[in-house]
Amino acid sequence: MINDEYFLAALRLASGNDPIPGHVSAAARDAFGLRVPRAVTAVPAEWAATRGVRGAEGPHMVRFVAAGLTFDLEVTVGDGLIDVAGQVCPAPAEGSHVDVRTPHLTLTRHLAHSGQFAATGLPPGWLSVVCHRPGQAPVQTRWVRIRP
Repeated sequence: MINDEYFLAALRLASGNDPIPGHVSAAARDAFGLRVPRAVTAVPAEWAATRGVRGAEGPHMVRFVAAGLTFDLEVTVGDGLIDVAGQVCPAPAEGSHVDVRTPHLTLTRHLAHSGQFAATGLPPGWLSVVCHRPGQAPVQTRWVRIRP
């Protein structure tokens, strides 16, 4: 059953008599600005990782997969900040790099020959990693929310 107040608000919005609040429009523009054109999105994958698994207080392990790449991320929260240690497999070609992103901060890291990278001191909240490879479309992880 549709709530009458919700229905009337939807009608006002559709008729143009109830403008979209400025903060909603600003949030939509900010979210649109976070997109990576032509990027392939890596999705979370099941990971039966027994190595490096820690207790509830330790790092959180997460894996993303797309376009022949696997992102393994170890996320640690300490002192209210986030540290990310990651590896892209197989290791991309020379000249590849990753952007470790939050909505308000991007840290660019060159990949080691093994595909490893690290970023420290990130604010808690939403996080995504984008791998840039010469001559190929970028591959980005889905946004994940990391809470302290």
